[in-house]
Amino acid sequence: MDDELDEEMPAFEEESTEDEIIRVRLPKKSNNEQFAIAELMMGANHIRVRCSDGITRLGRIKGKMKKRAWIREGDIIIIVPWSFQDDKCDITYRYTPPQRDWLRRNNYL
Repeated sequence: MDDELDEEMPAFEEESTEDEIIRVRLPKKSNNEQFAIAELMMGANHIRVRCSDGITRLGRIKGKMKKRAWIREGDIIIIVPWSFQDDKCDITYRYTPPQRDWLRRNNYL
């Protein structure tokens, strides 16, 4: 009877150790987006960020992201500089650690 059960049940396969495919959002130049690093939490949804163009800006977390993505110092983010005040920007996206590793491996950072 035990032999019959063994034949019916499929063998357990071990999880593969291959790299899983990660989908990573990149900054769109047409929307004036760029990479930045969160440097200092200012409070009231404001963060001091260092942008890829070398300028330090005051970033504002957009309402859509306030509760969904918690941003900490050192996180890599996507920002959109304001068109009328170049020293301020909106934060539109935060990268997770696996996405950050993928960006470094593929020389985006």
